[in-house]
Amino acid sequence: MNAQDVMKMIQENEVRFVDLRFTDTHGKEHHVGLPISAFEEEHFEHGHPFDGSSIAGWKGIQASDMVLMPEATTAYIDPFFDETTLVLTCDVIEPSDGKGYDRDPRSIAKRAEAYLKSTGIGDTAFFGPEPEFFIFDSVEWSVDMSGVYSKVISEEAAWSTADKFEGGNYGHRPRVKGGYFPVPPVDSLNDVRAAMVLALEACGVPVEVHHHEVANAGQCEIGTRFNTLTKRADWTQVLKYIVHNVAHQYGKTATFMPKPIVGDNGSGMHVHQSIWKDGQNLFAGNGYAGLSELALYYIGGIIKHARALNAITNPGTNSYKRLVPHYEAPTKLAYSARNRSASIRIPYTGNPKGRRIEARFPDPLANPYLAFSALLMAGLDGIQNKIHPGDPADKNLYDLPPEEDALIPTVCTSLDQALEYLDKDREFLTRGGVFSNDFIDAYIALKSEDVNRLRITTHPVEFDMYYSL
Repeated sequence: MNAQDVMKMIQENEVRFVDLRFTDTHGKEHHVGLPISAFEEEHFEHGHPFDGSSIAGWKGIQASDMVLMPEATTAYIDPFFDETTLVLTCDVIEPSDGKGYDRDPRSIAKRAEAYLKSTGIGDTAFFGPEPEFFIFDSVEWSVDMSGVYSKVISEEAAWSTADKFEGGNYGHRPRVKGGYFPVPPVDSLNDVRAAMVLALEACGVPVEVHHHEVANAGQCEIGTRFNTLTKRADWTQVLKYIVHNVAHQYGKTATFMPKPIVGDNGSGMHVHQSIWKDGQNLFAGNGYAGLSELALYYIGGIIKHARALNAITNPGTNSYKRLVPHYEAPTKLAYSARNRSASIRIPYTGNPKGRRIEARFPDPLANPYLAFSALLMAGLDGIQNKIHPGDPADKNLYDLPPEEDALIPTVCTSLDQALEYLDKDREFLTRGGVFSNDFIDAYIALKSEDVNRLRITTHPVEFDMYYSL
């Protein structure tokens, strides 16, 4: 689709508004709406000016002018607005040189794709994320000087067996760790997910599967098709937008927090990856699990840089409440065919074109543009420096003898630890100007605010542990 196609789409659908969207460093979309009378084909060439100083982690007030440059291939009709609105995803452009802004996540993703081509290793990186999420009936929280609390309300939750509901307590609900694939009425969210699927497909995002996930209280997954790095990150943003808004339409609330409830599985975002060149899958070969040597080196790069990657792929303090053993969380930095306890899995496929690796430690708090780019850069470093990952781990890594367990490295245990590793191990990200040191410094400063806010806040568990001592 090009600019002329978009203008035709506007005419055929009697579009009243154009919504320009972009993603900030945290991974949250922002938007500005233009009435159709103010939108012209020239916007695809000159963009739309805006104030970048109000976006956390971006420019200061002294250099705030920036430009939103819409990309025609991202166009879709918004399924939620009352007035017919066409959505366009934008790059953020630095007006002084006309290039992608150094801290714009989507521009970073495009630079990562360009860097891959410049290396000669491959010409295309395919990504297929699997973001999990929860759908609750309601959620409450409060944080002030008098104290803090949070409360999840879910009629489907395992803890709701004795609660009183309008119309009665239906009694059918998943147990803890019992939410994987049950039919209704235990799975109470099939119709909500179906509405999400239809909305995604109407917006041009192909869906392959939807289902209830392992955790009780409404954990779900919608599997969408793989695509190239930037396009797949675009689709992930569309998926999050649709999940949030369809849940809202049903009188419910959805969250991509990795660990919103205690004592059951958290939400991950497993990321499938492969590199291609001239239409050939470079990850297919005759090695372990049908992988090529190049694919093994790619794995080696991810394992080597995993702790620095954690700062980007697991970017919240809440992320590390998921990354603990025994809740299907891949804490061990090892690789294996089909073994879900390893942080890198090689999914089974009978078709060499489908050969890929799956990084299992990322979570859906991650900004997809940054996470996919960082994973690619780590993998490319592994290929360039022939970093072999060692032998595969085909045992259950959750139940190893202590002497074996001590030999396998782990992901970070906290966001502040991950930020320290990113600060020390950043060179692989800066190659080809993909991530700049300025961006990484700003990212660390932004995420350190999260660390410090949690660090100074008294937690209810501390009352439970220490109040009577």
